[in-house]
Amino acid sequence: MRDGRSPVSVTRRTVLIGLGATALTGVGTGAYAVGIEPMRLAVTRYRLKPIGPWPEGLTLRIVALADIHACEPWMSTARIAGIVAAANALQGDVIVLLGDYVAGMRVVTRYVDAAEWAPVLGQLAAPLGTYAILGNHDWWEDKTAQARGAGPTIAGEALRRVGIPVLENDALPLSVKGHTVWLAGLGDQLALLPGRKRHGHPRIGLDDLTGTLAKIPDGAPAILLAHEPDIFPQVPPRIALTLSGHTHGGQVRLFGRSPVVPSRYGNRFAYGHVREQSDLITSGGLGTSIAPVRFGVPPEIVVVELGAQDAKR
Repeated sequence: MRDGRSPVSVTRRTVLIGLGATALTGVGTGAYAVGIEPMRLAVTRYRLKPIGPWPEGLTLRIVALADIHACEPWMSTARIAGIVAAANALQGDVIVLLGDYVAGMRVVTRYVDAAEWAPVLGQLAAPLGTYAILGNHDWWEDKTAQARGAGPTIAGEALRRVGIPVLENDALPLSVKGHTVWLAGLGDQLALLPGRKRHGHPRIGLDDLTGTLAKIPDGAPAILLAHEPDIFPQVPPRIALTLSGHTHGGQVRLFGRSPVVPSRYGNRFAYGHVREQSDLITSGGLGTSIAPVRFGVPPEIVVVELGAQDAKR
């Protein structure tokens, strides 16, 4: 005996009770990860004073939506409409869409066509407008674009038809409270899948970081939208903020880490705010890919208060 407690007799009944409790815990966790957390909606806020060029005293509220992955039953048009309403209620100065609007898995009851989800996203409203980039699944699921090895894509054209500019290796100026802030969007880094003409090659990106940033005047405050965060080590310090999606935070996240992250950097850029040579925020996204599972990283809308006076450098 130790500490006044009697030794426990391990019997067959004790083992069976223990195994049953473990199984029930596993079933409960699985049910939550499939049926509950993927349907939640969180708002994650960041208050950030950039280390890159940024006008003193200027604040900009950015609302970011990533990885919608429209499909039923997980991301119906009704659910997207609810997300749009929630995003509009956050009263951002500008709204950005970080790619992957189409389904990224086969566990669906119905695929939601671009002609259905794009008009819903067209209801997003902000004083400085709504701007989008494309993600890898917007390219991978578009067989015509894959065959030609170039755009336009179905997703990109659908967004443009509802009045949302799609930035692909392009940059444009925004007039923000008497200042000019540049918004740049990178082409997707994994756009083209290997095919007969590209046999033996890995997935080919259509991103041109150098060409995109060349459109921004030196010293001008700038924000970069890049679907995959893997580009971040190449982003120069003159970019105030890079916003990315793609990883879904790993979809399963325990103790601040994910066992599987679709990034060659593992957990380094998997989720949240990273400060290195400049600032990166990776959204956990809204939908799911490969499998309809989320645990420890609920669907989220990201709000960034850029230049907030009480934010830490």
